[in-house]
Amino acid sequence: MTTATTPEAGTGRAPAGSGALHGTLWLVWRRHRTALLAGVLATLAACAVFSYQRIGLMGFLGGHDAGADALADEFRTRFGSDFQGDIGFLQYVPVVVAVFLGAPLIASELERGTVHLVTTQSVGRGRWLATTLALPLTLVTACTTLLALVFQWLWTPARSLVVGGDWLNSGPFEVTGPVLAAKTLFLTACGIALGKLIKRVVPAMLATAFTAAAVSVVWGEKIVPLLGTPRRLVYPYDGDGPRLPSDAVNFDDWVATADGRLYGFGTCVHDANPDACRAKLGIVNHVTEYFSYDQMAGMQWRAAGILLALAAAVLAFVVWRARRRPL
Repeated sequence: MTTATTPEAGTGRAPAGSGALHGTLWLVWRRHRTALLAGVLATLAACAVFSYQRIGLMGFLGGHDAGADALADEFRTRFGSDFQGDIGFLQYVPVVVAVFLGAPLIASELERGTVHLVTTQSVGRGRWLATTLALPLTLVTACTTLLALVFQWLWTPARSLVVGGDWLNSGPFEVTGPVLAAKTLFLTACGIALGKLIKRVVPAMLATAFTAAAVSVVWGEKIVPLLGTPRRLVYPYDGDGPRLPSDAVNFDDWVATADGRLYGFGTCVHDANPDACRAKLGIVNHVTEYFSYDQMAGMQWRAAGILLALAAAVLAFVVWRARRRPL
């Protein structure tokens, strides 16, 4: 006599899954597949749009110099809004991923209590946490890296025309190279940590959005200017200064003495006798500080290194917290 065996609820085994995903990996994928699939599809769609835009851009540029003044007005008319939209979309990617994937990643499990069910079965807490972090973050890294590479492929031929050639302050610095992926990972790690601490999805999402806004302000105003050493053009105070290189971004302007002592650009401007004021201080030169395009890659890698180190620190805190206190 044979007896048919059927799985019973609460036998202490996690679902095995099928295909390329098994065990805990399959479980994490199933729990978050909507957000992960949405991210993959959005990435592919954006890359398709960027590729289509490049066809039109290369046709427009033809064999002309992309930095020629004659092209600037027509470029703004035909492509200005497209590039602004592309850059704006990519700038929001880290925030959206952090709020809608990072914050709920652990908070949703804690709020619903499903994490206790999983970790009381055959899956250990450490294994579950490692997979929960590794799968989404790996996918986030792949998607954001692809987005940055494809957009950089689109942007580079017209870099001196896009947003007036301002690659540092107007978006291209943040959304090309390694910075986009690194910033997304850092903000997502912050979202995960906030979700772990708050244990409720909606409050964690709100806290993550606020944190992302604060980080963006501090990052742009305090950190980015320190990533490289600006170069200088020095010219006589009463003379016309040389033009900056076409791929350079103006960083700051000063007035200076002959020995290089700097004063604010508006020094003596509102004095009753500006000439006498400048003579007293010894001001004889104008100084323009700028970043050149050939500094961009080095500054981006330094930025990415800082962001990745911060992301690693935040994730280490999440793991430490999970081991010291019950999930």
